[in-house]
Amino acid sequence: MILFSTRRVRCATAALAATGVLTGCSTLSGGSDEPSRTDQVTAAFYPLAYASERVVGDHFTVINLTQPGKESHDLELSVKATSDVAEAAVVVIVSGYQPAVDAAVEQNAKGAVVDAASVVDLHALDPDHADGAHADDDHGGDHEGHDHGELDPHFWLDPLRMADFTDAIAAQMSDVDSDHADEYAANAATFRAELEALDAAYAERLAACTRDTVVVNHLAFGYLERYGLHFESITGLSPGAEPTIADRARLQDLIADEGVTTVFSEELGSTKAASTLAHDAGVTTEVLDPIEGLGDRTADEDYLSLMRANLDKLAAANGCR
Repeated sequence: MILFSTRRVRCATAALAATGVLTGCSTLSGGSDEPSRTDQVTAAFYPLAYASERVVGDHFTVINLTQPGKESHDLELSVKATSDVAEAAVVVIVSGYQPAVDAAVEQNAKGAVVDAASVVDLHALDPDHADGAHADDDHGGDHEGHDHGELDPHFWLDPLRMADFTDAIAAQMSDVDSDHADEYAANAATFRAELEALDAAYAERLAACTRDTVVVNHLAFGYLERYGLHFESITGLSPGAEPTIADRARLQDLIADEGVTTVFSEELGSTKAASTLAHDAGVTTEVLDPIEGLGDRTADEDYLSLMRANLDKLAAANGCR
């Protein structure tokens, strides 16, 4: 089991003689003393890539290691992807979320590393869920590979934590490329303002709801509970796990007792567990996106538009005024 890093960013800044650009600052051990590329930021999956793009503007190319339509939990790195880690001036990750990325960073990263687990205040997972309590031992598939340890990695679903993370990216980019430090800070400030507006919209729309219980596919939405909602997951930590018979019965009772109208599946991955539960409980289904990546139906969307769509769906399902 790979636990989240609690180490703070440690900076060791060195000048690149040929370019004058600065690099350093890693939260993970390993790597090489050879200079990294100075025009590339490599991000582990979509929301990290989006935040990076908002900060760097046109000065760096952002590479997303997780291709659109792919489940981010299951990422395995190709030779090209490993090279993208090794050659990047900055690598942006959530340690503990994707073991293959953690290994590649520790073994190959030459540049700086921004690790959300070190710069964002992550929630502790509910002890009842952290061990995959919902997963059937006979049908859990590769659930063990999705063990996130003691902290919930899905911080990007909280707009204010996303803003803090973006500020950390901007600070690191300013160390790497001090000539454009003011621009990186300004870009982060602009994005923060948008995120604070999004946070205010969530708080206002979800302040008065008929219901506050939300049934979702997997344990990804805990950061939204600060808006007064309570999330119950069907499959625990693993999007593809199979719920036990006992948990299906418990959730059916919960749906009836709480007047839940909607069971939420996700954009990526199987909809079987959510659809089966909704059918058995006699309620409707809808998609609530954990925004771990873009899919076929969301290819033209972005983080902000998906967060707003999630808000609309939560307000409708819970009778919010």
